[in-house]
Amino acid sequence: MDSLEQRYFRVADAIRKACQDAGRDPASVRLLAVSKTRSAEEVAALAALGQRDFGENYVQEAVAKITALGEQPLCWHFIGPVQSNKTRDIAAHFDWVHSLDRERIARRLNDQRPAGLAPLDVCIQVNIDDEDSKQGVSLAEVAPLAGLVSTLPRLRLRGLMAIPRADSPDRNRAAFHTLAMTLSSLRNTIPGLDTLSMGMSDDFDVAIAEGATQVRIGTALFGPRL
Repeated sequence: MDSLEQRYFRVADAIRKACQDAGRDPASVRLLAVSKTRSAEEVAALAALGQRDFGENYVQEAVAKITALGEQPLCWHFIGPVQSNKTRDIAAHFDWVHSLDRERIARRLNDQRPAGLAPLDVCIQVNIDDEDSKQGVSLAEVAPLAGLVSTLPRLRLRGLMAIPRADSPDRNRAAFHTLAMTLSSLRNTIPGLDTLSMGMSDDFDVAIAEGATQVRIGTALFGPRL
């Protein structure tokens, strides 16, 4: 079985190649290592190779890892559904939230973000394929929510996130393109937006070709879950 180091550098090389193929600077794409269900020791091992951004879905599990690795200069991203009773911990411990999809959650995160921390970077999650099983706002709801979030002082709206359907025949290219065009349109009224969080282990090269700035990779880095 490949080692963590081999997988990490293979993914980094694949991201660089995808950027080159798309005519983009590799520095414009951030690798977000999805470390949910992985141990603090595995995260520390990946951090030792140079990885700094880690994505978590489960608050209690994540806070334990964040606390255990608190001396390391890591950037923690919450990428799972945000429950109302978890907003205080998310606001206190994370640097980013990728899955904002409700005004009530936005206001809670803003109100509960500690004053001593920088504003919480957030992305609005878009249900790009209108799937009943997925979190996220519809395309029509993006602009109103973005307008509201941009007025909250303890949040910093960065862009959009989506998880397209898994069985797309074009490897989600159309969905990624739609998300990129939606962000472009939003910049007409909120010019500072800079983030497209899209693409995972099976389709990050397509996402990069369509403008992704953060790709969320789990299995290709850590291997299959045991």
